[in-house]
Amino acid sequence: MADGGPVVHGYPHLETVRSAITALYKRLSYDTVHTFDTSILPADVAFSDQDDLHLGVQRVAREMVRHLRLPDARVIVSFREMEHAANVELAAGPEYFIELNDRFRTHRRDIGAALAHEVMHVYLHRLDLVFPGTRDNEILTDTATTYLGAGWLLLDAYREDGASSQKLGYLTPEEFGYVLAKRAIAFGEAPETWFTSAQAYTAYTKGLAQARRDEQQPPLTAAGWAGRRRYAKDRRHALERGSGGAGASPPGGAYSFSRGSGGAYSFSRGSGGAAEPLRVSFPCPTCRQRIRLPARGRMRARCTLCRTVLECDT
Repeated sequence: MADGGPVVHGYPHLETVRSAITALYKRLSYDTVHTFDTSILPADVAFSDQDDLHLGVQRVAREMVRHLRLPDARVIVSFREMEHAANVELAAGPEYFIELNDRFRTHRRDIGAALAHEVMHVYLHRLDLVFPGTRDNEILTDTATTYLGAGWLLLDAYREDGASSQKLGYLTPEEFGYVLAKRAIAFGEAPETWFTSAQAYTAYTKGLAQARRDEQQPPLTAAGWAGRRRYAKDRRHALERGSGGAGASPPGGAYSFSRGSGGAYSFSRGSGGAAEPLRVSFPCPTCRQRIRLPARGRMRARCTLCRTVLECDT
């Protein structure tokens, strides 16, 4: 929890975030991910100063449990002084104990955000979905919370001005915006209407622009003129290297071209060398799983993991 200190911006964890989205689809399946097609709404977690603190926090915790479909998980919430925003005790269940930072006694608007992250820890624990290392695992938790419909609260808890700042979670505001935008594109939502923080809205728009760039990388037909021209040059170079000319790669070799943060495509042939057709591999703009297609021109492909239909010019 950044409270008054500097807030990191940009996309320092972007590759881990993308890996987390892929892991969600692989572990849950397309059908299960799409059962979370409706986000938690502001009215679901509204918490006024007139509400009883403990009854209110239990109500919000139950709403998070309901959203994540954890029917036999009973969450008990308490408050204490601590460095972090919250902490959850992960055991076999069915009871889970969450501790919230004492500051939330008077900052009730952000209790939903803190509980969303901690209840997601319970959900991922039950799935046995974990990334190695504390940092990457927390990034996975933030990403899953946001992609499955509760993490917009974490972004909305971000506020910053000349005198003070606050941010919950391990992702930067722009990374939260990126994941939220990926969800909005996949599920047809408009989360920008839910924000109470102007800074959160700005971060979302930046994340949305980054997410849109994922959809504009070659060999997708939505790529711009410069990207398509660069791709054609790289493909021609790969064909020349595979034909046995100067600088040729051995049979089955791959020729990689990382172009921009949204797309890293690579070309390869089978073990038969030049006799094998050239193929291109690139990340799906929705789930980031690698897709491998023949490099032979215009075609339509469907990602086997997230079922996104892709218009390509390979």
